[in-house]
Amino acid sequence: MRPRYDYGDEVRVVRNVRNDGTYPGMETGTLLVRRGSVGHVQNIGTYLQDYIIYSVHFLDANVLVGCREEELIPVDAPWVSTRFEFREKVSAQVPLAINGEVIVRPGDEGEILKVLRDVPGGPVYHVRFPGRTLQVPESALAQVLAPAQGGTLRRATGGRE
Repeated sequence: MRPRYDYGDEVRVVRNVRNDGTYPGMETGTLLVRRGSVGHVQNIGTYLQDYIIYSVHFLDANVLVGCREEELIPVDAPWVSTRFEFREKVSAQVPLAINGEVIVRPGDEGEILKVLRDVPGGPVYHVRFPGRTLQVPESALAQVLAPAQGGTLRRATGGRE
């Protein structure tokens, strides 16, 4: 297990990072770092000897948080901003059909399972609707929860200055 990033590397976080209750002075669920934000690797460690954890300092938010390797990309890697992210609740804006049979009706709710940013024609999502998972373009979806509701809870590795 070798770290992909090194001390001082500039990285971008691909998911919202929220307080899991361990970040001092903030309520659980508070947004710490918005997806797409850029930070610098300050430290590298492991969790349970199975996961590499990077302490990343996000200057704009002035926070130092722990991030798993799969939550980070190099700052110069292509980045496509998206309206939705993993675990967000969404609803269909249009009927979704397979071979002409409507599977999902407008207003039916689902949950984002995967975000595909590098698909030609714009971002698409794997969305779990009751009984079926579909690949859906961003334009066919609407927000169910307020934007501040989505995100990943994450343990902080340092306090605010």
